[in-house]
Amino acid sequence: MRHGLRFQGFHPEAFRFFRRLARSNHKAWFDRNRGLYQEHVMGALRALFEELVPVVLELDPEVEISGRVGRNFSRINRDIRFRPDKAPYRTNLYLFFGDRRREARDARLYLGLSGEGVTCGFAAYGGRDSALEQNLKPRRQENPQALERFLRRLRGYETYWHATERGEWKKHPGWPQTEKDWKRCRAFVVRRKFPATRRALRSPRFARTLEGVFCRLFPLYALTVIHGRPGEHALKRI
Repeated sequence: MRHGLRFQGFHPEAFRFFRRLARSNHKAWFDRNRGLYQEHVMGALRALFEELVPVVLELDPEVEISGRVGRNFSRINRDIRFRPDKAPYRTNLYLFFGDRRREARDARLYLGLSGEGVTCGFAAYGGRDSALEQNLKPRRQENPQALERFLRRLRGYETYWHATERGEWKKHPGWPQTEKDWKRCRAFVVRRKFPATRRALRSPRFARTLEGVFCRLFPLYALTVIHGRPGEHALKRI
């Protein structure tokens, strides 16, 4: 897995690549700019992955660290077979860490890169057998105040959730406020946003900032993902 890559920060070309891709989303343009993608987008994310692996393994030894697309990296190619929008590429890319024992990895610590900048945080997505349904919701129900206290302490973080209404996903700010809202919740996200204009993103030291976000949100990840007492009592340690 280790390739000796050193994260140097995100070059402005990484964000410019996605903004230009949004305007010219076709294979010919992507092929002409594949070198920029490999160096400043995927290359930077893989180097950052190498730096973050020791941190996340210390937090949870069961985290996925294969470095494979679909397991630690999202795909740049879109599945357009059944979509009216035939644009072949996504205009963002994700690096994420989830439980290697869960094939879906539907709850994760993640970093997103797009033309607007970087987002970093925790995300959990629903489904009958998901960690959101099996762990987060019932554990939260046992002690709602603990989770709310934790979320209220997250200064500078954005929190939102999704429900489905008339077959469409609808985004709600904050976190679910009632038992009915929690039952309707199909996705839950807590994140920090770093705009592309922020100079700190260009420094190798930005990796330390992202490590801090992962460590800060790890109790929420543990509550959602980790089985047994360590997960059940995750919020009691903060």
